[in-house]
Amino acid sequence: TDKKKVLILGGGPNRIGQGIEFDYCCVHACYALKEAGYETIMVNCNPETVSTDYDTSDRLYFEPVTAEDVLEIIRKEETNGKVHGVIVQLGGQTPLKLSHGLESAGITILGTDTDSIDLAEDRERFQKLLHKLKLRQPDNALCRSEEEAIREADKIGFPLVMRPSYVLGGQGMEIVQTMEEMKSYMARAIQVSGKNPVLLDRYLKGALEIDVDALADGKDVYIAGIMEHIEEAGIHSGDSACVMPPHSLPFKTVKELEQQTVKLAKALKVRGLMNVQYALKLNKDTGEYDIFILEVNPRASRTVPFVAKATGVPVAKIAARIMAGEALSDFSHMLKGMSMEHTAVKAPVFPFSRFPGTDVLLGPEMRSTGEVMGLDKDVAQAFAKSQIAAGTMLPTSGTVFLSVKDSDKEKLVPIAKELVELGFKIVSTGGTAKFLQNAGLDVTRVNKVMEGQPHIGDSIINGDIDLMINTTTKGSQALTDTLSIRRLTLTHKIPFFTLLTAARAGVQAIRAMKNRDMDVKPIQAYFTENADLEAAE
Repeated sequence: TDKKKVLILGGGPNRIGQGIEFDYCCVHACYALKEAGYETIMVNCNPETVSTDYDTSDRLYFEPVTAEDVLEIIRKEETNGKVHGVIVQLGGQTPLKLSHGLESAGITILGTDTDSIDLAEDRERFQKLLHKLKLRQPDNALCRSEEEAIREADKIGFPLVMRPSYVLGGQGMEIVQTMEEMKSYMARAIQVSGKNPVLLDRYLKGALEIDVDALADGKDVYIAGIMEHIEEAGIHSGDSACVMPPHSLPFKTVKELEQQTVKLAKALKVRGLMNVQYALKLNKDTGEYDIFILEVNPRASRTVPFVAKATGVPVAKIAARIMAGEALSDFSHMLKGMSMEHTAVKAPVFPFSRFPGTDVLLGPEMRSTGEVMGLDKDVAQAFAKSQIAAGTMLPTSGTVFLSVKDSDKEKLVPIAKELVELGFKIVSTGGTAKFLQNAGLDVTRVNKVMEGQPHIGDSIINGDIDLMINTTTKGSQALTDTLSIRRLTLTHKIPFFTLLTAARAGVQAIRAMKNRDMDVKPIQAYFTENADLEAAE
């Protein structure tokens, strides 16, 4: 037809780290651009997605998402009218990597330009930008050899987060505690990243992670959502449950996060979507949070569908229209800044039951393959709903098995006390049992598997355990000792937590379930309630 043509690049095949969330953005972009009178052309090679349904776009090309294939498609399309441009920021990292190749071939990239994409991805350039904006980042370095890594690690100090540059879903990422662990990582990482350097970041122990999604048109910026992670920084953001709006942050910190996001969006000249990941570390001297920027992605993130569903704002649709040239102010009627009177919790879904041999411990490499959402007026109830949706039935009575690493023992005491208040019996292995007993709790000691029968494994098999909280140190003997226990909990479908932050949220959810019945209502009801409240004010 004689309509302006827009090419939308999908995310390619599903794999852990890149899934259907990006497809959601592509589909909504197709709908939004069709409404605006554009002819939409979808390029993707995944039969499992909605974007590859025959009626989603005006035309569909089932081709690999590579520069060569995309250029060939554009050549074919241009025999019958000009292609207005290509959208690369909705399919995750895969199409984003093609922006250089496409632009050098003379193709217009719609939305954030290639130089800004590169500025956010290139560590050295990005560091200079943050310095100019007076924003903070954890101490970090780029290393191309083991000698360089040893030198930089000495300067920064351990623990360190190590990762190859330009990877999907935290692939190849690891937290290393010692020089030996780092050397062994470097020996493997050089093969992983080829010419690309390895990134070293200071690991902010015990920091809180925050995700911010924003829309920008190069001039104005709209904060679409601020999400507080339940798991601490260091767990991949795709594997962490998160709460929106943030439930434990002071108003001043939330405002500071908004201001930093606006500064970044303007400096990067973002047109369309942007995601920023922050780490918040409590400063013991001031009693306030120090804000560190972990990374900035000038593209759609995997949290966009969650933000859109939680707020009722069609984020991806608006982003697509902005990329095509419209202004953010044109959509002010959709972005009236409606305050959320409810809480939304996003929880990950893991494929562990399909892969019984895997360990369930979480880290910086993404392992979840899906996500669910819980909505309620109350954070604890919303978390409880999200767990039910993810297939985890939290018990409201019974026996809890507690076994944690030494650094977690102090923090476990209030959780254990709350469980006792809720009527649970507690069983623990040696060290944890002794620590809890010294804290005045009634605990039954049980043997570790290696200590001989009857041991904790027998209790799980016999159905005597209803909930498990188990944390352990990576690379330690305890990791091997407790692996069989974690596998047994999977086999016997026992709810478990491998991080204390998640366990705390779980215990609060159990309390909420015992205190009141769960109410279920359609998602639209939350938005009409909010609108009614605002109208009344």
